[in-house]
Parts: sequence; structure tokens; C-alpha cells
Amino acid sequence: MNVPARMGFVNITREVEESVAEAGVQEGLCLVNAMHITASVFINDDEPGLHEDYQEWLEKLAPHDPERYRHNRTGEDNGDAHHKRQVMGREVVVAITRGKLDFGPWEQIFYGEFDGRRAKRVLIKIIGE
Repeated sequence: MNVPARMGFVNITREVEESVAEAGVQEGLCLVNAMHITASVFINDDEPGLHEDYQEWLEKLAPHDPERYRHNRTGEDNGDAHHKRQVMGREVVVAITRGKLDFGPWEQIFYGEFDGRRAKRVLIKIIGE
């Protein structure tokens, strides 16, 4: 993943669905994990207003203010990103039923970036039969 902005959300549902199809698992579980401590994977609606609301809400909870966080004394400037990730979560697990991700209505998988502008990765792990 490489999000050009400091904070942003990327719908990764299609990539996860392709991984499930390639694995050939008919019944099982799919774990999708952000492999960085300033990024998140979460499930929600793919609605732009909701995503804007998330960004505004997260910025109010943990504003990007390098002077505010003790973590930034290490030379970093991403103390806020660690807090945002904590709120949004690290990973999701989705059931696989009859070879497909078993979502509720409107559910999609998103990668959430809170300290962007550099390459990061997402792990997809599929288990089942």
C-alpha cells in the first residue's frame, strides 16, 4: 500500500476477494491485517461522507500536532497516527462461505492510513477447506 496523503482510506475488498478465489477455499476464514502500527484494516460502508466523517472525528480525537505527543520525542512526528490506528483497529476476520467473503449488507474492507506517503503492506491469510 502507498497512500499519498497523510490520512486516507482505500477500499481493498476486490483484492481480498481475488485472494480468496485464488486460494480455492470454500469454507473458512480470511484474516486481513495492517502490518504497520500506524495503519488499520476495518469493515464499513463505502460511502464518501462516512469516510470524511471518520477523518474529521479521528483528527479531533488525536490531532496531528507533533508537540502534543511524548512519542514524538523519539524524533518521530506520528504519535497521532498510533492513536488513530488504536481506535480503528488492526485487522478484520471475514467468514468464507461457498467460496465467497460472507459480508452483511453494504460491508466492504478498507485499509486506513494515518501516517502515509510511504510504502506499507497488508497481510491476507486464508484458512479453510
